[in-house]
Amino acid sequence: MATDTSMSAGLNGGVAKARKPEKMQAARAATPPVDIYENAEELLIVTDIPGVTQEGLTVNLEKRELLIEGRRARAEAEGAPLAIESEGLDYRRSFILPQGIDAEKISAELRQGVLRVRVPKAAAVKPRQIQVKVSS
Repeated sequence: MATDTSMSAGLNGGVAKARKPEKMQAARAATPPVDIYENAEELLIVTDIPGVTQEGLTVNLEKRELLIEGRRARAEAEGAPLAIESEGLDYRRSFILPQGIDAEKISAELRQGVLRVRVPKAAAVKPRQIQVKVSS
């Protein structure tokens, strides 16, 4: 998108508009790696999101889409910077969950940069053993 970003004096003292594309800096985003495990009781989603605090993290469920978003702020320190190579980073990952989950019991825990999201299965889809009766 082109936007008028600067004005400069023309040869006759008039003002001429210089058209340049506006420089916008988008936040750097990353897709964090995940491991997904399944057992009889639940799905477990484990993702590494180093530097993200609880305040910078959201886990939302809308319909069947689970959305994980986190923000790692750039570390601020006192003094004049000599070199800055780190920057803030946004994490974003989404999943379409299968039918048969218990959405009310989804939980998430963040510990030392690792997020664990537990997605319990609904009782109707959990495997169960059926007792066999013997009749004479």
